[in-house]
Amino acid sequence: MTARPVTRMVRLLLRPGTRSCSSGLPVSQPHPGEPLQEPSIRRQFLREHVVPFSAFLTDSFGRQHSYLRISLTEKCNLRCQYCMPEEGISLTPKADLLTTEEILTLARLFVKEGVDKIRLTGGEPLIRPDVVDIVAQLHQLEGLRTIGVTTNGINLARLLPQLQKAGLSAINISLDTLVPAKFEFIVRRKGFHKVMEGIHKAIELGYSPVKVNCVVMRGLNEDELLDFVALTKGLPLDVRFIEYMPFDGNKWNFKKMVSYKEMLDAIRQQWPELEKLPEEESSTAKAFKIPGFQGQVSFITSMSEHFCGTCNRLRITADGNLKVCLFGNSEVSLRDHLRAGASEQELLAIIGAAVGRKKRQHAGMFSISQTKNRPMILIALFPVPRASPQARLSIFSWDPHRVQGLRCQVSFSNQMVTLWKRYSHPQPHTPAQQWPGSGCLQRHYSSHVHSDANSKCLSSASQAPATCSGPLPTSDELTHVDSEGRAAMVDVGRKPETERVAVASALVLLGPVAFELVRQNQLKKGDALLVAQLAGIQAAKLTSQLIPLCHQVTLTHVQVQLELESASHTVAIQATCRARGPTGVEMEALTSASVAALALYDMCKAVSRDIVVSEVKLISKTGGQRGDFHRA
Repeated sequence: MTARPVTRMVRLLLRPGTRSCSSGLPVSQPHPGEPLQEPSIRRQFLREHVVPFSAFLTDSFGRQHSYLRISLTEKCNLRCQYCMPEEGISLTPKADLLTTEEILTLARLFVKEGVDKIRLTGGEPLIRPDVVDIVAQLHQLEGLRTIGVTTNGINLARLLPQLQKAGLSAINISLDTLVPAKFEFIVRRKGFHKVMEGIHKAIELGYSPVKVNCVVMRGLNEDELLDFVALTKGLPLDVRFIEYMPFDGNKWNFKKMVSYKEMLDAIRQQWPELEKLPEEESSTAKAFKIPGFQGQVSFITSMSEHFCGTCNRLRITADGNLKVCLFGNSEVSLRDHLRAGASEQELLAIIGAAVGRKKRQHAGMFSISQTKNRPMILIALFPVPRASPQARLSIFSWDPHRVQGLRCQVSFSNQMVTLWKRYSHPQPHTPAQQWPGSGCLQRHYSSHVHSDANSKCLSSASQAPATCSGPLPTSDELTHVDSEGRAAMVDVGRKPETERVAVASALVLLGPVAFELVRQNQLKKGDALLVAQLAGIQAAKLTSQLIPLCHQVTLTHVQVQLELESASHTVAIQATCRARGPTGVEMEALTSASVAALALYDMCKAVSRDIVVSEVKLISKTGGQRGDFHRA
C-alpha cells in the first residue's frame, strides 16, 4: 500500500479525532459518544497499522502512561480524617498554583503524546469556580476519550447538569458511610444528604456506572460493607472499597487497614454467588458482581496486592508538580519550566525523564508508612516535602570509547529550570541494558548535542587544553563606572554584532568518599553530575539576572562538561557559551562554571563538608573588538 492511499484511508476511517504524537504518526481517538463508521474495517485497519506510543510517556519497564490525573485545587470543603491532617495543612500561595491556561497547556501536551483519559481531582475540584469551563475546553482536545472527576459530592447535584453539557463523561464520588452522624464524624463537616443527592443526580442524568469510593477503616466503617453492597442491587453503582493507605498526617496504622481478602470473605458469607468480573487493562480495581444486581463492587488493593505492574497513571498536583507514583516522594515542577518559557520539546524531555525513572513498584505498605509524602489532599485527592527529588542516569549501551545511546532520566528541584536545546527523542532500550556502575574508571559528562551522532547527553572525549595567543589588550578605565564613580551599564548599541565564544572552567575537590559516590552514581540525592550540568546551563541563561551590569544575551549554544579526575578526587568543569551580538559572553561562561561547581557541592555536602571549589577562571574568549584571549 502506498503512502498516499494509506493517508486517505486514515482520513476516511479516523476522522474527526486525528492527532499526532511525538512519533509524528496519526493517532485516532473519537470523541465520547461519537458513532464509528464501519467499525469492523476500522478495527482491522488499526490492528494492521499500530501507532507507536509516545516514548516520553513510556517508562523503563514498558508501561505506557495514558491516564493523567490533574489536581485543580488544594482546598476542600470537607476534612476527611484519612485525607486531611487534624491540624490542617499549609496551603500553597495562589501565585504558585497552576493557572487555568497552564492546566490546559499541560493537558494538551499530554493528550498529544497519547493520554486518552484525564481525571480532575483536588482537594475538591468542584469548588474551583471555572471547573465547568475547564471541562469544556478539555472536551475540545482531539484524542481525549474520557474526562472524569473525583468529588466528595457536596456540590455535585448543583453542577452536574452543566458539567455533563460541557463534556464530563465519568464520575467518582467519595462516601465512606451511610450513617449521617458517622459521616459528620469522618469528614468533620455536615453534608451527607447533599452527597446522596449528588449520587442520585448522576444516576438520573444517565451516568453508568456511578463509582462510589469508600475507604474502609477498621473500627469505623467496616461494619457497613454489606450495606454498601446492597446499594448495588437496585442502583447502577460501582462501589469501590479502598484499602486504608498511609499519607502524611492521617495516623495510618496497620491495624486500621481491612485487607481486600477480609472484605471479600465478609461479602461472600452473605452472597456466596458473588462472581469475579474480567479485569480491564491497567485497572486498579478487582471487580465482582452479584447475579441479578444492577451494579457491582470493586476492591482497590493498593496495600495488600499492589497493581504497579500495569500502572498507567501520572499525576499533576495543584502546584504543578508531576508525580509518577502515588506513593513516591519524587516530584518535578512542570509549573516552573512553563513559567520560564520552556518549549514543548523541552517539557517533553523533562516529563520523559521523570517517567523513565519510575520504579517497578512501590515500597510496600510498611515502608510507605515510614516514607515522607504529601498529605492526600495535596496529591490530587487520591496522592514531598519540597526537598530536591532524586535524579539518576540510565545508560543503555556503553562503550568505553564511545557512548552509543542513552536516555536521561531526571527529576529536578522546583528551583531548577531545565531548558535543553535540540533535545531529541529518548532511545528505546531494554531493562537489561543498564549503567554498569564500576564498568568504567571515569565518567565524562557533556551537554553538547551533535546533530550527526547518537550521543544525546554524554561525551567521552575531553577537549584539548587551550593555548595562549598573546595578551589581551586592556582598557585604561573601568568600563562599568561613570565619570563620577557610580556604577553604570556599558552602552553596546553601536558595537558591531560578531560571533562571540567564551570558555571558562572550575575545579571541585570532593575527597575520596564523595568522589567515589559520584563516580558510581550512588548519592542519595541523585546524579550529581547531571544536576550540576543542568545548573550550569540554566545559570548561563540567567547571568544578566545574577550579575547586575551584565547585558541580557541571547545565547545560541551552551555546553557544560564535567570530567572526573581519579588521581586527585577532583571534578573538572568546563563551560562554553556562544552568541552572536555586540557584547561578549565570558560572564555567561564564568557564571555557568561557577554555578555548576556550587550545584555539585550542594549534591555532595551531606557526605563531606571538606569540599573545595577553586580555580574559577576564563580559559578563552573570541570575537570581541579587543582581540581574542587564550589562557595557557
